[in-house]
Amino acid sequence: MIHIRDLLVQRNGQDALRINSLEIKTGETLAVVGPNGAGKSTLLLTLAHLIKSVRGEITFQGKLLKEWDDIEYRRRIAFVFQDPLLMDMSVRDNIALGLKFRKMDKEETQARVNKWANAMGVEHLLKRRAGQLSGGEAQRVSLARAFVLDPELLLMDEPFSAVDPQTREQLLTDLSNVLAHDHRTTIFVTHNLKEAAQFGDRVAVIVDGELKHVGTPQQIKENPADKSVRDFVRGL
Repeated sequence: MIHIRDLLVQRNGQDALRINSLEIKTGETLAVVGPNGAGKSTLLLTLAHLIKSVRGEITFQGKLLKEWDDIEYRRRIAFVFQDPLLMDMSVRDNIALGLKFRKMDKEETQARVNKWANAMGVEHLLKRRAGQLSGGEAQRVSLARAFVLDPELLLMDEPFSAVDPQTREQLLTDLSNVLAHDHRTTIFVTHNLKEAAQFGDRVAVIVDGELKHVGTPQQIKENPADKSVRDFVRGL
C-alpha cells in the first residue's frame, strides 16, 4: 500500500526524520517504536500529508502522495490522536460526525455507527454526552469515529497513553481483535515494545530521527541493526 524512499522531513529547519526505504503492505499493522522525540509522530503526520517532506517519495496505492488531491487522499485515511478530541455532543453524533460531513444518508450512517459502537464496546453510551465519558470510554469513541469512515489507512499516535494501565490493556486487546478480523492497514505509534509486539505484524524502530530497523519483535531483540537499536531495546 505504501512505499517510502529516500525520505527527509524537517521541522523548524532541523532534520526530524530520515527513511531510506520502507514498504507497508495492505492489511498490515506496523508498530512504530522509539524514544521520545525520535520522529515517530513526524512519520504519521507526513503520511497524513500534514507535513511535507523536503526530499524523497511516498507512494500510496501506486500513486505519489504529492499527486493526490488532498481531500480525496484524506477521505482514504483516518487519524487517532493521543487525546480523543471529541465534540460537545452525544457519543452517537461524535461517531457519525465524519459521515455527516460526507453527506452519507441517514440509514447507512446509523448502520455504520451501530456497527462500530458495538465493536468498540460503547453501544450502551450512544446517548451520553462526550463530557461525561471516562478517558478509556472517550478513546473508544475516538476509535469508533475513525473506523466508521472505513479508511484504507488508519494512523494512531499513542492513542492509549493517557489511560490507566488496566484500561489500556483491555483497549489493546479489543483493538487487536478488531484488526485481526478487519485487516485494516494500520500504523500504530508507541514507545512500548511489549505493546508493539502484541499489536504489530512488524515493528519499525526510529532512533534520533532515523528509521533504523524493521522486522518482527523477535528479530529486533535477537539481532538489532546497530548499537542505538540495541540500547533502546535493552532500556525497555
